[in-house]
Amino acid sequence: MTQIIYELATRLGHLLKVKGWKLVTAESCTGGGLSYFITEIPGSSEWFDRGLVTYSNAAKEDLLGVNPQTLKKYGAVSQQIAHEMAEGALKQAQAEISMAVTGIAGPDGGSIEKPVGTVWFGWSGIHANTITEMQKFSGNRREVRQQSIQFALERLILFVG
Repeated sequence: MTQIIYELATRLGHLLKVKGWKLVTAESCTGGGLSYFITEIPGSSEWFDRGLVTYSNAAKEDLLGVNPQTLKKYGAVSQQIAHEMAEGALKQAQAEISMAVTGIAGPDGGSIEKPVGTVWFGWSGIHANTITEMQKFSGNRREVRQQSIQFALERLILFVG
């Protein structure tokens, strides 16, 4: 899995570099893992502005401007929060596109409505509307996080391309 993620991050970097764009990430359940793989790519400073790890609700509010009422109404793992995270990250950065990830990696924290493995993604760009998508991954905590990172990179490639 690690090799696939590295290859995806390399491909994303090439696409961003060609367009002259920079990326910002806002991560919750991946805890900075997406940013880690991005910065594993030599020269990533040319196309990666920053990564914001907003694990707590307070961090989502403070660093991304997520509305506390949205958090209260829908919860941190929701389409609405992924949307607000993506747009908030873009406002906090010197970047053209953003990627937000919020989910339940487990082993605890799931519910019937939002089981472990539920992850919401948000993409936003100064040249595009904000898009959100939910995935349900299986496996242990590490596997859910890795699948989330891989999915985020795959969707970013499509979003940029």
